[in-house]
Amino acid sequence: MEYAETESLSYLKQLLQQQCDCNWAIAQEGLSQPYGAGVGRTLCQSGNASDWRISCCAAAAAGSDARMNGCALPVVINSGSGNQGITVSVPVIAYARSQNCSEEQLFRALAVSNLLAIHQKKYIGKLSAYCGAISAASAAGAAIAWLQGCSEQEVAWCLTNTLAIAGGILCDGAKASCAAKIAAGLQSAWLSLDLVHQGYRFPAGEGLVDASPETTIQNFGYVAREGMRDTDRVILHLMTGETDLSCP
Repeated sequence: MEYAETESLSYLKQLLQQQCDCNWAIAQEGLSQPYGAGVGRTLCQSGNASDWRISCCAAAAAGSDARMNGCALPVVINSGSGNQGITVSVPVIAYARSQNCSEEQLFRALAVSNLLAIHQKKYIGKLSAYCGAISAASAAGAAIAWLQGCSEQEVAWCLTNTLAIAGGILCDGAKASCAAKIAAGLQSAWLSLDLVHQGYRFPAGEGLVDASPETTIQNFGYVAREGMRDTDRVILHLMTGETDLSCP
């Protein structure tokens, strides 16, 4: 947050403009055309599209709808993942535009979101059965909390709450349902933000949550990195038909 608030705007814009342009373009493509399961389009049709919570979630899911189902438009990644790149950027862009935020606010918020996602990925590792859309969604929620004027502590609480709610969703490959997992992660982030506005956070001792947001991030990263190694092997065996599903 300190870096995002103090780095020169010109440098942040140079660094993040392409992510902003490319990822927003594929989100709009996913909203306008029927890709995959149409998660983004379904969200728009089933909810109030004027509600920023719906529009932000729908745009991000639509970007994944398109990416996972044949759209050739480029995506700027985060932590090696196109879906994570979409998730850290598109909701923040959509929120900033819906609230008439300044260009400076947008690019500084994108810096917050990208860096928080990368920081979590440091502990998760390069490949895990832990769904990266959740760590990316928690970062996007935290960036929107920052845009809303939340304090550093409240931003950290928002991220912690999201991990406490949705941390541990499985990654079972890149496919159409990734869009729905992005939506689930972002909806958890909006709930987390609402909880923060009510002055609530999940306290230390509730599952993997620690009093320190940094330790909470490390806890979830450790489970993703070490605890889910066997989960990853089991998922691969199931997907390749190598597993006997009969009861022992």
